[in-house]
This record gives sequence, structure tokens and C-alpha cells, in this order.
Amino acid sequence: QVHLVDSGGGLVQPGGSLTLSCVASVSIFSTVAMGWYRQVAGKKRELVAAITGGGTTNYTDSVKGRFTISTDNPKNTMYLQMNNLKPEDTAVYYCNAAVMRTSLPIIDEYWGKGTQVTVST
Repeated sequence: QVHLVDSGGGLVQPGGSLTLSCVASVSIFSTVAMGWYRQVAGKKRELVAAITGGGTTNYTDSVKGRFTISTDNPKNTMYLQMNNLKPEDTAVYYCNAAVMRTSLPIIDEYWGKGTQVTVST
């Protein structure tokens, strides 16, 4: 069982910045990939950014150039640096980890509880 604790959300004005954090109960090296998703009420949860165990990153088009995903492996922590925030970035942001089982070729997904990001004047 993997536990993820995500935090760092808040209220920020358009053009502002926030940094989200996700602390994992396991070594990040043990994950296949980690990522940040976001969800607006009534809409599907969407992938915002992801990072593989090898460090390859991927971003949804709407955040490219503004958001940066990174990890601090000794701290078992993943970050999402969000700059130049826009009102359409308002959502609940969830941390996600994909972990391969040690005994079977099965990948399990784990989620944080989410942190609210509100971009508004």
C-alpha cells in the first residue's frame, strides 16, 4: 500500500505562482511514473503533468511553458511548480503514483486526497 499526501494549493491571483507537493510513503525509485491530475466539478479528471522513473516528463498542452514537474528522490517528494496561473487552471489537483507489484507484472495506481487551486481576482 502506498500513501500519497498532496498539499500546497490555495487562492492566487491570475499571473501568480504556486508550488504543489506530494510526499510518497515509498521511494520514488520504486514507482513506474508519478503525475499530477486535476478535476473541475462535473468534468473528467485530466492529466496535467507526469514524470517517469527515468525522469522523462510530459505535460498537457495548456500548461506547457508554465508548469514544471520535478522530484526530490531523497525526500520521496514530487512537485508541481505552477507559474503564470490562469483562471482556467482552477481545479482540485491530485497526486498520482503508478507502482509495479514486486511479485506480479501488475501496476497499481494510488491517489492523494487532492488540494484545491483557485485562480481568481
